[in-house]
Amino acid sequence: MTNPYTWLEPSLATIHKANWYRSVQTITSQPGAVVQLQGREVINFASNDYLGLTGDQRLIEAAVAATKAYGTGCTGSRLLTGHRELHQQLEQAIASLKQTEDALVFSSGYLANLGTIAAVVGKRDLILADQYNHSSLKNGAILSRALVLDYAHNNMADLANQLAQHRQQYRRCLIITDSIFSMDGGLCPLPEILAIAHEFNCMVLVDEAHATGVLGATGAGCVEYFGCTGQTLIQVGTLSKALGSLGGYVAGSAILIDFLRNRAPSWIYTTGLSPADTAAALAAVKIVQQEPERRTRLHNNVNTLKGLIQQQLKRLQLLPSDSPILCLPLVDATAAVKLREQLQAAGIFVPAIRPPTVPTSRLRISVMATHELDHLKQLVSYLASTT
Repeated sequence: MTNPYTWLEPSLATIHKANWYRSVQTITSQPGAVVQLQGREVINFASNDYLGLTGDQRLIEAAVAATKAYGTGCTGSRLLTGHRELHQQLEQAIASLKQTEDALVFSSGYLANLGTIAAVVGKRDLILADQYNHSSLKNGAILSRALVLDYAHNNMADLANQLAQHRQQYRRCLIITDSIFSMDGGLCPLPEILAIAHEFNCMVLVDEAHATGVLGATGAGCVEYFGCTGQTLIQVGTLSKALGSLGGYVAGSAILIDFLRNRAPSWIYTTGLSPADTAAALAAVKIVQQEPERRTRLHNNVNTLKGLIQQQLKRLQLLPSDSPILCLPLVDATAAVKLREQLQAAGIFVPAIRPPTVPTSRLRISVMATHELDHLKQLVSYLASTT
């Protein structure tokens, strides 16, 4: 008999040959602008901890206190034994931040997207999705069994044309998009999307994973940044980036949230978010609201780094970005991996992002509020000496 797993070895060899192979690297310190990676101190430009809250003592203390009070886990789904008062407090805090009627906390942002999309549309419905959407949005669309049509990245004419051709043939329609696209840092044109949605009677789901805590006057995200607060839409996000914890959320109308409690499979059939993660996220939301200077420092660092790159790296052109994610495109995966390794040898940690995650290879630089000016200068100085 033949071995049904023999295909694995040649498939993995193909990944290696294309320079697409990935492996983990161990961090042995607390997260921050400088970390211990593989036993060496490096400047960290690979983290989504945009506000530097993951190592904040207040989050740590909140997590420890919640663990002592409620234990290490929730023991079951929230409809059975998993619900805690902390969950409701966090949901109220998120709804207050987002200025929505209610919110629902999931065990990850990925699960929030899977469950929400699968709940609000089905096999008689239509999804229009930005072609550069995150994997969780793409897989949520597949799980829903709706017809999924991609529109060209941020191309509103293509979105409108496809709706004009197909919308009337389907019961419900959902437009889904990231707010900040995680692999280039650009923003979706949310006001235009909402206008098109209104014209064609569509729902809109926007994933605020990389915008929550980062954009908007109060850190509420892209919706606030574009002045769209109060408009009817579905806001999804994560607690694991600027909020320094783990988990995901959906924010929207009270009736939407009540419906998801009864129909979102990735909430109904999943153990509730741990007390430690819940309490840490709750502490983070309060800090986001009370300490706007963190966002100011973050955006100052972003603008400073952009200026240094423009001054000293004239041969390299950043991809358009209005966020703390700055990407330097490179010719291919080999060049990206080589430059990443050179930077790491020099004590600078920047990830290389390659196909199939993105269409073209690049270095993805994540800026944090806790980066110092010298960190930014060291990155640009080394890039200038090697490119």
